[in-house]
Amino acid sequence: MAHKEKTFQFVIVGGGIAGVTCVEQLSSQIQSADVALITAGPHIKAVTNYKQVSKTLEEFDIEEQPSSVLEEKFPNLTVIHSAVKCLNTQSHAVETADGRVIGYEKLCICSGGRPKLLSDGNPYVLGIRDTDSAQALQKRLSKARRIVVVGNGGIALELVYEVEGCEVIWAVKDKAIGNTFFDAGAAQFLIPSLEADKPQSAAPCKRIRYTTEEPAAGASQTFTRGRILRGHGSGPTKPGSALGPDWHEGIVLRGAEQVSRRVTVEYQCEVEKIFTFEELLNSPQQAVKPENVGSWPVYIQLTNGKSFGCDFIVSATGVVPNTEPFLHGNSFALADDGGLRVDDHMMTSEPDVYAAGDVCTACWELSPLWQQMRLWTQARQMGWYAGRCMAACVLAEPIELDFCFELFSHITKFFNYKVVLLGKFNGQGLGPDHELLVRCTKGQEYVKAVLSGGKMVGAVLIGETDLEETFENLILNQMDLTQYGEDLLNPNIDIEDYFD
Repeated sequence: MAHKEKTFQFVIVGGGIAGVTCVEQLSSQIQSADVALITAGPHIKAVTNYKQVSKTLEEFDIEEQPSSVLEEKFPNLTVIHSAVKCLNTQSHAVETADGRVIGYEKLCICSGGRPKLLSDGNPYVLGIRDTDSAQALQKRLSKARRIVVVGNGGIALELVYEVEGCEVIWAVKDKAIGNTFFDAGAAQFLIPSLEADKPQSAAPCKRIRYTTEEPAAGASQTFTRGRILRGHGSGPTKPGSALGPDWHEGIVLRGAEQVSRRVTVEYQCEVEKIFTFEELLNSPQQAVKPENVGSWPVYIQLTNGKSFGCDFIVSATGVVPNTEPFLHGNSFALADDGGLRVDDHMMTSEPDVYAAGDVCTACWELSPLWQQMRLWTQARQMGWYAGRCMAACVLAEPIELDFCFELFSHITKFFNYKVVLLGKFNGQGLGPDHELLVRCTKGQEYVKAVLSGGKMVGAVLIGETDLEETFENLILNQMDLTQYGEDLLNPNIDIEDYFD
């Protein structure tokens, strides 16, 4: 590696939420510190309108800003616009793609994740992760009659709800939509939103220890609905950080057809193969039903035996930690999911190298109520905590694992409903002895409490339930709730009165 042109006390790689939050935390804690941020794009992702909703719940918006905004705020910050080519942990230096060599005393890798693509290099497969890909999608959609969306995470959910004027085939590998975020019961609550907007109000129905009727394996459901979306286009951006929770705002996701849209969900299936019309004609077994043969640019065959022709395929199948340029020549310990292993001070296995956000995997002894999910909230928390840990190390101060890692909590919006997730909201890792209490008011709210050994360990709240603080307290206090039984969710009992 060439001669270092400069050595900074702190170098952070990545202009997403984790990296920017880390920079802000370091720069405000040690104002004299020499900090460099290395980022490929001209824009950074900043947290705005931050609001602490309760002990662990937080809400914020995400804004793309020119990196100069950050430099104006912190005079000791240098922003270097380039991708990272390689890292030499022994000589404590980072080489950028444009050939500069930057030394560091402490480094924090916040390079995020990259989309897991269904197929590399296929022009008809679009991966959605950053603002750039969202705009490419908008352009392609305007001419589309039918698209296939593959994936069951947050981006797939939002996309399917927002697209109109275009037929959508949605392939999900699970028995229900939105499996990452909630269970089949919540999915059944949200499904009507894919139909035409009907004002629905009904009395709350309470079911205890419920099971939801799921579509049989290989079944599909079709919904139609119409809705007007007004959007404002925004200028082009360079490839960059992941999308914010409201990434589709300001992007008109409208297809070529003048119909209100139609969504068909294909459950419990994955992609078998993707092929062109030519390949279809030459294939011995005509897999595609005759009504689908024709002038589609691309075809997709699913593991449930069905095939569809479409204009393009959206791959929204999650991300893999973006460790690419850092591993070569170094000996980082990696977790099973490919992330850089970090301890409870966000330190990797290499000396003086920290990591935060989607690129890392939390490998300390986790709280029984917290799990890593590679979400915005966690990127912000990890970046903030990594900055604190780096500063504490330099200032030789002790530091405790932050309280935000005690209880998993996340606020988001799906299908225009407020969604709050707490703790083991999906019964993650709990034995068969846990029970679910559910209250559901059609079209209005869905409340689920997960109990284990008589104590609340998780919750899903959809709609304006106003229960988040109460439930958060019940989970954090681990109070025995056995005596309340089903009354815990009785809509006629004001639960806050019990537990204030």
